[in-house]
Amino acid sequence: MAKKQVTLIFPQHLIKEPVIYMMSKEYDIIPNIRRAKVTESVGEVTLELEGSEEGLKKAVVFLEKKGVRVEPVVGDVIG
Repeated sequence: MAKKQVTLIFPQHLIKEPVIYMMSKEYDIIPNIRRAKVTESVGEVTLELEGSEEGLKKAVVFLEKKGVRVEPVVGDVIG
């Protein structure tokens, strides 16, 4: 199992969508929320993702295609 820390930035229209749940079910990823901040206009969530290398790569692509900005956590030494 590999681990990766990312910050997800959700546009307003995706804030109420279960995007993290869909990603975790589709690609067999275990998300662990490290920090979250949600306002009416933007959502920001820092996650530690655990899964296979291939699953993690596909999960990031899935999120980006949905319109979520995926940024690596600076200083991520996990994985």
